[in-house]
Amino acid sequence: MLDREKLQRARSVVVKIGSRSLASDPAIYGDLASSVAAAQRQKRSVVLVSSGAIALGTARLNMRARPREMGRLQAAAAAGQTVLMRAYEDAFGALGMTVAQVLLTHADLADRARANNARAALAALLEVGAVPILNENDSVSVEEIKFGDNDQLAALVAPLVDANLVVLLSDVEGLLDGSGRRIPVVLDVATEALPHIRKSSKTGGGTGGMGSKVEAARRANIAGADVVVADARVRGIIDAILRGEDVGTWFKASARTLNARRYWIAFTLRPKGTIVLDAGAAEAVRTKGRSVLSVGVVGVRGDFRAGDAVSIVGGEGLEIGRGLARAGILDAARLAGMPPTKDKAQADVLVHRDDLAVW
Repeated sequence: MLDREKLQRARSVVVKIGSRSLASDPAIYGDLASSVAAAQRQKRSVVLVSSGAIALGTARLNMRARPREMGRLQAAAAAGQTVLMRAYEDAFGALGMTVAQVLLTHADLADRARANNARAALAALLEVGAVPILNENDSVSVEEIKFGDNDQLAALVAPLVDANLVVLLSDVEGLLDGSGRRIPVVLDVATEALPHIRKSSKTGGGTGGMGSKVEAARRANIAGADVVVADARVRGIIDAILRGEDVGTWFKASARTLNARRYWIAFTLRPKGTIVLDAGAAEAVRTKGRSVLSVGVVGVRGDFRAGDAVSIVGGEGLEIGRGLARAGILDAARLAGMPPTKDKAQADVLVHRDDLAVW
């Protein structure tokens, strides 16, 4: 189905908006509120993922530019978060709507119990008609400020709320080809999107670029959600997307998806090391759903223990999946290349197929 009728049927929607889009036009808060209100009248649930705290805090604390030092970044995030939420309170409150702030760290989603608690909290907020507004807790999350961005957070939140659609709002009309023309539909990220990615210049407003949005789209697609990257500056852009209009770039959801646990292994946990397979073992894991056995391992890297996430790499150096190690790196290195033993068969399994996410 290449027409956008499918998007009209989306019942659970995650909308992400970036710092530059928010800073470009103060009226955008009201436009977001109007679109979310319209979606709710259509019996859709909407979760908003919003950047902007650091940018707003930088201005509020009279800093000349986005700070580089971690402590000043955290200070800007703390000061700016209140300004950000006040803007949303005013915009949504004018329409009689309630917003709820939800601050998350990577650790919240990496821990299964805490991730399930976040899922329950979001479900409860949506059930009573509130609009959850999510952001990374940058005032305490050192790694999130340094490495993360809210495009990836939107992709991680999608399976928590069983999202059918993720909308990534930016300051461009979508993914552009080499001639600067908008690409309407992407069916395969690797062949149709990645060739068009260019290194984005660093800006004073935010951290994400089109490369980040394409990666977030790939991850959300694997979770079963469609993704549209579109221009936040266009009034009513969310309404147009939900009407199925040809706006932005539609990244079509994958036919083969990962369940919630495998998605968590693949994209929420951070690999502590790498297990390198020979060609035969890589093919068996990738196409036949086999476990990672010691006999097919040609090398290990990193510093991982049993239970840690590891990256599974084929002989050509391409990552084919991620999983939970059943042995630490020392035992994995000792077992590498050894054939299975009859009396200790399970000891030869370095990553069991039940703990493995493959793409």
